[in-house]
Amino acid sequence: MKSIEEIATELVDSSFKIHKELGPGLLESAYETCLDYELTKRGFTVERKVPQPLIYEEIAIDAGYRLDLLINGLVIIELKAVEQLAPIHTAQLLTYLKLSKRTLGFLINFNTPLIKHGIKRIANNHP
Repeated sequence: MKSIEEIATELVDSSFKIHKELGPGLLESAYETCLDYELTKRGFTVERKVPQPLIYEEIAIDAGYRLDLLINGLVIIELKAVEQLAPIHTAQLLTYLKLSKRTLGFLINFNTPLIKHGIKRIANNHP
C-alpha cells in the first residue's frame, strides 16, 4: 500500500501530465476521467462520485454530496474547471474531509494557464 505522501506526489505529477497534454478549457468531467485513468494506470484504486452522507447526531442525511475522486480510500480530490477558485471551493473540500474523517485532500482547478496555480493541498488535522 502506498503512503499518503506517495499518493500526493503521483496525483500532482498526473495533474501536470494531463494539463500539459490537454491544457485548460475542457469540462470538469473530462479531467476527472483522465485523472481516474492516469492514477489507475499508476496502480492506485480510484473511486469516482463517492456518496458522502451528512451525519447529524443519530441521523444520516443523503444531501447529494459526492467526492469527485477518492484515491486508495485516503485522499479526496475535488476537481474544478472554473475561471478562479473561490473560498467556497476550499470550504467544500474541508467539509468533505471532516465528514469523511480523512486527513488529506486536493482542490484542483484545471482551467488555469499554469496548473501549479490550480493545485491546492488541504489537510484536516482533526479528522
